[in-house]
Amino acid sequence: MGFKYLNVSRDAGVERLTLARPDVRNAFNDGMINELTWWADSVIADTSVRLVILEGAGPSFCAGADLEWMGRMARYTLEQNVDDASGLARMFLTLDRLPVGVIGRIHGAALGGGAGLAAICDIVVAADDAVFGFTEVRLGLIPAVISPFVIAKIGRSAARELFLTGDRFSAARAREIGLAHSVVPAADLDAEVARYQAMVVAGAPGAQSAAKHLIAEVSRRAPADAMSLCAEAIASRRVSPEGQEGIRAFLEKRDPSWPTGR
Repeated sequence: MGFKYLNVSRDAGVERLTLARPDVRNAFNDGMINELTWWADSVIADTSVRLVILEGAGPSFCAGADLEWMGRMARYTLEQNVDDASGLARMFLTLDRLPVGVIGRIHGAALGGGAGLAAICDIVVAADDAVFGFTEVRLGLIPAVISPFVIAKIGRSAARELFLTGDRFSAARAREIGLAHSVVPAADLDAEVARYQAMVVAGAPGAQSAAKHLIAEVSRRAPADAMSLCAEAIASRRVSPEGQEGIRAFLEKRDPSWPTGR
């Protein structure tokens, strides 16, 4: 599929996904939503992808919804709006289910759905002058579609404050509430992303995919209800080719050679 609103490149299994609407600060429209969903589906099916770096072109990461798109939504019926919002929900759900690590490179503004994109990233590296916000209430709306991912990331307490005020907040605050993991000067952003990239690609791809699945499953269960699943998960990894190679490499004091794919 040729992309109009995204730029995609790959190097040694690392997929760099760039939101490419810089003239509108990479705001969502229905075309970008469709492309992101198609791209995510393709990555789920492609076992050669080891890691995704998600970024935005131009001065901002993502400013949320496109004004022209929002204007059309305002003229939709309730049923049409449900259909439209369901497409956005599928995009976020598909991105959240990616079986590989996702590093978010955040600069400029990450507002509304842009902050929601940060929430579905496994690792978020933000420039110290980046600005975040769940600003929907300022428009009479709510951050509904992104709420499952955001609340899982920042918790109910921070969501109550930030969803109700619609206030914009700093990268430092984003790190404080768990939305960002590393905050660095803008000049150091690429170096910090590269540092995390090196750490992720050093791990076993199948184990990382299994770890993401485990997090999703365990987070929905009480500890006592999760124990059987956890025991089966670690047992299957111990007898897997990756697990066998990792244990041997540790005992032999050498770097592991991971099987290809996940």
